[in-house]
Amino acid sequence: MDQPNRPSRRVRDVVVLTTAMLTFISFWRAGAIVLCDMASSAYYAGGIAEVAVGRAAPWFILAVMAFSACILAVYVEASAMFVRGGVYKIVRRAMGPPLAKVSVSALMFSYVLTGPISAVSAGQYLAGLLNSLFPILRIGWHVPPNLFSVVFALAVTLYFWRENIRGIEESSGKSLFIIQMTTAMALLLFGWSAYTLSVRGFSWPPLSLSFGKDAWGWLEHAGWLKAMGLAGVLVGFGHAFLGMSGAETLAQVYREIEAPKLTNLKRAAAFIFLFAFLLTGGMTLLASSIIPEPLRPEYLDDLLSGLAMSQEGPYALKLMMQGFVVVVGAMILSGAVNTAIVGANGVLNRVAEDGILADWFRWLHPKYGTTHRNINLIAGLKVVTILLSGGDVFLLGEAYSFGVLWSFTFMAAAVVVLRFKDRSPREWMFPLNLPLKGGLQVPLGLSAVFLVLLAVSLMNLFTKPSATMWGLGFTTLFYGLFWFSERLNERHRREADGHLEKVNLLPQEDLQGVLDDVDRPRKILVALRDYVHLFAFRKALENVDKETTEIVVLHARRGTGMMLGGEMGRMSPEEERLFTQVIAVAEKEGKKVLPVLVSALDPILAIAQTAQTVGAEMVVMGASNAMTAETQIERLAMAWGAVAQKTSHPVNVVIWRLDGGKMEFPLS
Repeated sequence: MDQPNRPSRRVRDVVVLTTAMLTFISFWRAGAIVLCDMASSAYYAGGIAEVAVGRAAPWFILAVMAFSACILAVYVEASAMFVRGGVYKIVRRAMGPPLAKVSVSALMFSYVLTGPISAVSAGQYLAGLLNSLFPILRIGWHVPPNLFSVVFALAVTLYFWRENIRGIEESSGKSLFIIQMTTAMALLLFGWSAYTLSVRGFSWPPLSLSFGKDAWGWLEHAGWLKAMGLAGVLVGFGHAFLGMSGAETLAQVYREIEAPKLTNLKRAAAFIFLFAFLLTGGMTLLASSIIPEPLRPEYLDDLLSGLAMSQEGPYALKLMMQGFVVVVGAMILSGAVNTAIVGANGVLNRVAEDGILADWFRWLHPKYGTTHRNINLIAGLKVVTILLSGGDVFLLGEAYSFGVLWSFTFMAAAVVVLRFKDRSPREWMFPLNLPLKGGLQVPLGLSAVFLVLLAVSLMNLFTKPSATMWGLGFTTLFYGLFWFSERLNERHRREADGHLEKVNLLPQEDLQGVLDDVDRPRKILVALRDYVHLFAFRKALENVDKETTEIVVLHARRGTGMMLGGEMGRMSPEEERLFTQVIAVAEKEGKKVLPVLVSALDPILAIAQTAQTVGAEMVVMGASNAMTAETQIERLAMAWGAVAQKTSHPVNVVIWRLDGGKMEFPLS
């Protein structure tokens, strides 16, 4: 029984900020999310490009996949500048809000189409396989490819909608498994193709262009332009750019990449480039060499099925290989739906943080802590797109390229502008820079990438009438939505770097409920009093081993009497700003934290009780402005003794000063 004047050993009225319990993923998982879009294009990009430019399509696909290294490098520089980056953030900082809204509207068009084109393509592959199997099995059915593709795409969209409602950790696990299966399929198909080519001999695809009837669009009668060889090259590039869609998602998942963030970002980019180049470029080249000329038109919708069925070997074995290719294709193409939802959700979150969208869109799911209303909107638009497409892959592909190209162009332009506008040191820069006086780095490499993208985008604008009209219409619609929503939010608009984080509050009866979320062997408690003094928290994150140590971030709200549980149901503006900063710092470092808010008459006593309850071996605090560090330690030691429990390990208190110095003192 407690003595009359002795404080209770239980801290009541505890709130765990569940959304702020960040879950970080490895560069393998981050790369897998992006590759579920970029690598999936191996299944349809070659066929779409061949319809436009003929048998020279593999050369354009290979060139585009090589150029993807430049695009990924642009995103690495941009992401290193802004943890929550992407096209909107970069363009807004470089060229202002109006162009930022235009760029993100075009980007949203590409994200809306990413899932449908991939899922519909997967449905086409499955329909082709079923129609090949039914006669062998003596089944008198025939699957209508377009109708089957629509039904399949709808089912896949709904599945990944549910996965993203549940959170990125679960959906990234699915993406990683899909990429592992795709790797196995690619190795088998590469090996078999090598055997086939050793028997038949290898023939390179022709370099001459053979444009389809609709390849030039509105420029069909511009004979003077068609006579220029460079114009034809730009047209070919425009039709092949589908091969590297999905790079924007790298900026969206950067927030989730674990420490060391920049190193893992570069690893993810290298992994993405190598995998996509070998799969998309390699498979398209092999299909051009191995699929016989008379059979090529039959397999333009499912090029890799044609590659599997054109190998040397028994028919039954080829049919089995086709089945494996189609099953894996259905997985990775379906995974692109997940990638698009992840990326689009990240983009809308950045826009909402800037006050362009109402806070209603950022309202968190009560159980999973995800921005489920954004996800619902994205999934709904994909469903409408799938229904309107009628299962036509080529129609979706033509429209898709509009958003892909213009989002890349805006991003490259913005990063170039920021080199002149913001000369602060970069963690990493795109290569080929000319140093001048005053710290200016003239971005020769970046400028070249931008000029290539601009030329291809402008050519694409006039050679794909349907895509241009749909793309401009969709971009205008989204721009109008952003403009109207921004007007409604004008009173509450905040600068992008000053947003308040949306968090879910999970009330607990006492601190014992916190232990369910503390599973690493070592624990550190960091006590914070306000959002201005985060120096101690930053130092704790810098020195922690993320694999073995759990960081519990505690803010003790000073009570005025008997506290009621209902009073902990929401945070004050100061507390919101504090935990917003905590989340931002943790994201930058890529390390998980467990934020806890408690109510206490004596904050020092709450620190001692919390540290003992979670089993912390270190208590980290910032130096106080109202008392000396010695007095802080003395007060904590007295509180520690008042609630002392037996501990199996020594406990130290560390107080950091703003000048970088620190004091350490053992508590037990």
